[in-house]
Amino acid sequence: MDFLVLIMGSDANAYYMARCCYEAYHKKAYLIGKSPMPYTSNSSILNIEYDENIWNEEGFLNALNRFKEQHKNNKILLISSNETYVEFISRNKDKIDKCFYYNYPDIKIVESLINKENFYKTYSDSILDFPKTLYYDCSLKEKLNVDFKFPIIIKPSNVVEYNHLKFEGKNKIYKVENKKDLKDIVNRIVESGYKDTLIIQEFIPGDDSYLFDSVVYVDHNHKVKLISMAQIGLQEHTKSMVGNAAVLINGYNQHGDIHAMEDVIKKFMEDIGYQGFAEFDLKYDSRDKKYKVLEINARQGRSSYYISKSGYNLVKVLADDLIYNKKTEYKFIDKKILLSFVPKGVIKKYIKNDEYRKYALKLWNKDVVNPLDYKKDKNIKRKIFLLKRHFIYFKEYKNSYWKAD
Repeated sequence: MDFLVLIMGSDANAYYMARCCYEAYHKKAYLIGKSPMPYTSNSSILNIEYDENIWNEEGFLNALNRFKEQHKNNKILLISSNETYVEFISRNKDKIDKCFYYNYPDIKIVESLINKENFYKTYSDSILDFPKTLYYDCSLKEKLNVDFKFPIIIKPSNVVEYNHLKFEGKNKIYKVENKKDLKDIVNRIVESGYKDTLIIQEFIPGDDSYLFDSVVYVDHNHKVKLISMAQIGLQEHTKSMVGNAAVLINGYNQHGDIHAMEDVIKKFMEDIGYQGFAEFDLKYDSRDKKYKVLEINARQGRSSYYISKSGYNLVKVLADDLIYNKKTEYKFIDKKILLSFVPKGVIKKYIKNDEYRKYALKLWNKDVVNPLDYKKDKNIKRKIFLLKRHFIYFKEYKNSYWKAD
């Protein structure tokens, strides 16, 4: 390994990318985080420092320059764990030193994906399928008219602005059952000070096992090299985490033509000139037998580690492309891998789909991975944190506010 790995962030995503580095090269990655998070703060497989200023653009660029000066004459593979830092990198490619190697799309593409209103409107005429969607501008406080059946989904278009707000009953995503609740929730969000657009969508029928996760890698020449399709069995059910996969099986599918969707994703990403990792959040709609795109993240997702377990280490994929300029053939990753953040008991009790649950339990003893639970990371404080987290999951699902169907 003749380069360094610098990961910006200290969350779960940052942890498993550091794990990928350690697994591929037996070297510790460097992390710069805004503040300590339990996923990374007590790890023995990474080097971490904190800089509270990296959450603003100037502070972020200063941190990169400081790291460059501390590690002169090194190639540095630069990886973001969240879309804020992706945006900083994409907007400042002319200001970032050539010693940094990274693979992110142009800023116009990033901005078209991060803001959900921009996303749905920009790609409404593309080959992707979306749920029926309305937009409500909170700054105008106009009368709300919804012309599709309940239940419906409400989520903020501007996640960055929304995340800075605090108010009673705040959720990441709202599932609304009737007009009264719709009005109450919208009024509460408006009164909290949120002034951007709300996305109001039909709820696609089906429990969590109708959700899918797709990881895509597009090389620096804008050619798709990897696509995975994993059926989710259980998503997180807490107010701040719903929408994130808790259990998924790669290469497993009970719904629809997965390879038709593979072809759509491949063509779409190459048509828009994308580059780097991306994650598609999808839900299969049994009414018209189509995969509806809920969002696209301009980075690897929180659960994308499963492609490493499938033989495609995420850090090595980046290094082979950017550092070593290796030529690779396109691959659809179909190896059956179970990824689970939750303990076995949660799978047994809370996955509604009987066939899916049985198959997940079959995979548990041979092809299961938890991105956060790495045997070579021997810090005892971290092991205690993970043990406590497992018990907390039972409580979270028992008291879940989210009812999938």
